[in-house]
Amino acid sequence: MFVSAIIPAYNEENTVADVIGTVKEVKEVDEVVVVSDGSRDNTAFISKRCGAKVVELPENRGKGAAIKAGLQACRGDILLLLDADLVGLKAQHIRDLLEPVVKNHADMSVGIFTKGRLSTDLAQKIAPQLSGQRAVKRSVLEGLSNLEITGYGVDFVLTRYAEKAKVRVCEVEMKDLTHVTKEEKLGFVKGFAQRMKMYWQIYRGIILAKR
Repeated sequence: MFVSAIIPAYNEENTVADVIGTVKEVKEVDEVVVVSDGSRDNTAFISKRCGAKVVELPENRGKGAAIKAGLQACRGDILLLLDADLVGLKAQHIRDLLEPVVKNHADMSVGIFTKGRLSTDLAQKIAPQLSGQRAVKRSVLEGLSNLEITGYGVDFVLTRYAEKAKVRVCEVEMKDLTHVTKEEKLGFVKGFAQRMKMYWQIYRGIILAKR
C-alpha cells in the first residue's frame, strides 16, 4: 500500500527539517507532503530543500484545513500524520506507528508520548485523543466531512469520529519524544495567546464531534 506522510506546519523553520529527514529514513513511507499553513518564515523553502512535496496555503487556515490540503495533494492509501515541531523523533517511532495499520491490525494508530518531558507526557496521558501523531487509512480521514473547519480540534474530532464509526484504533507508545511548546516558540505572551486559540478550537471540535 502507498504511504504518504502529511506534515502540517505553521512557522516551523527550526524543526521541520529534522522531522522530514527522519521520515525519509523510513522506507515504508513513499512520499512526504508538507503543508505550509500560511507560514511567514522559511518553512516552505526548507521543506522543499529537504525533498518534501510542499503545499503552500496563502493564509493560516488551521490544522484541520492544512491536513485536508495534504490529503488532496497526496496519493497515499495510508496516511502518516505528524506535527512539524517534534523533538526527538526517530525512524522507529514512525515504523511503530505505521505497523498496526500497514498490517491491517488497526484502521488508525495514535502515538502517545512517554519519557519525553513531563509537560507533554502528562498532556497526552490526560487527553490521548489530542495527539497529532497518527497513522490512518485514507478512507477514515475522508469520512470527516467537516475536516477543514476543525482547526486544532481536528485530532479530537478524528478520535470521536472513529468511536462513532467503529474504527479500529490502537495506541502506540512513543518514548523520548516531545515537541516545542508555543511559549518556547513565541515567547510567553504570544505563546499563551496562541495556546488559548488552540483550546478554543479544541472546544469547538468537541461541539462538532457531538453533532
